[in-house]
Amino acid sequence: MKDTIFTGAGVAIVTPMDDEGFVNYEEFEHLIDFNIANGTDAIIVCGTTGESATLSFLEHCDVVKHCIDYVAGRVPVIAGTGSNDTNFAIRLSKKACEYGADGLLIVTPYYNKASQRGLIKHFTAIADAVDKPIIIYSVASRTGVNIEPATCLALSKHKNIVAIKEASGNISQVAKIRALCGDELNVYSGNDDQIVPMMALGAKGVISVLSNVMPKETHMIAKYCLDGEYDKALKLSLDTLDLANGLFCDVNPIPVKEALNIMGFNAGSCRLPLCDMDDEKKAFLKGILDKHQLVGSIR
Repeated sequence: MKDTIFTGAGVAIVTPMDDEGFVNYEEFEHLIDFNIANGTDAIIVCGTTGESATLSFLEHCDVVKHCIDYVAGRVPVIAGTGSNDTNFAIRLSKKACEYGADGLLIVTPYYNKASQRGLIKHFTAIADAVDKPIIIYSVASRTGVNIEPATCLALSKHKNIVAIKEASGNISQVAKIRALCGDELNVYSGNDDQIVPMMALGAKGVISVLSNVMPKETHMIAKYCLDGEYDKALKLSLDTLDLANGLFCDVNPIPVKEALNIMGFNAGSCRLPLCDMDDEKKAFLKGILDKHQLVGSIR
C-alpha cells in the first residue's frame, strides 16, 4: 500500500500578482492563512492554477520555498513541478525537495503529445531523480494527452509514484484505474463537481480550485465522504455546484482570481496570454458569489 500525502481537500492555490505583474507575497500569505484557518488539508503551490507556465525558473522556486517556509508544517505542501521538458521538471523537482516539499504534483507534458510509452519514461525519470512522493496529473483537456489506466498501472510500480490527480472527467476511467491499481496508486479528484462520485470509488480527496474561495465547504464535502456520510456530502456538493462550475466560465485561473478580487482579496490579474474576463462574465460570476454571500466577505 502506498503512503497517502494527504486526505481531504487540498487547495490548488492561485499565485497573486501586484499591479505590475510581480508575485504579491504578502497577499499570498493572506490566502494561505485563509485556507488553513478554514480547514484546507493541503496546499498545492505552483500548480497549473498557480500559473506555473508563466513563472520563470527563479520565480517558481521562490514561490515554492516561500510557501513551504510560511506554512511551516501546518499542513502538507505539495509543489507543482511539471513541465513538457523532462530535464526541466527534474530541476524543479529537485529544488522543491531541497526546500522541504511534502510531495510533488507532475502534470502530463503538454504540447509534445507524448505516447503512453513516453509518459512512462517521463514520469519514471522524474521519480528516479527525487526522494519525495509524486502525484501524477492527468488533464487531457489542457495538455492534449490522457494518462491511460494501463499506464497508471505501470507507473504505480515505482515506489515514489503514489497517486494521480484525475481530471479527465471520465468516471469510468477512474473506476478502471482503481480496479487495476488498487492501493498502489491513490486517486484525487481533479474536478470539484466530481468529488463525491470519485470518493465513492475510493479517491482520497480532491485537489481543488473551489477551495480558493470556499475552503471550509470543500473540506467538509471531502470529510463527509471520508466519514461515510455521503448524503451530507452530496447535499453540500450540490449546494456549491453553481460556484464550482462558475469558476470555469472562462479559462482557469482567470475566474477564480476574479472571484477572489470580488471577495476582497488582492489576487490581481493573470499573466498574459491569459487576460481579464469581459464585463458580462464578471457580472455572471459576481451574481453567483452574491448568492453565497461572498461579495466583499474579506475585509
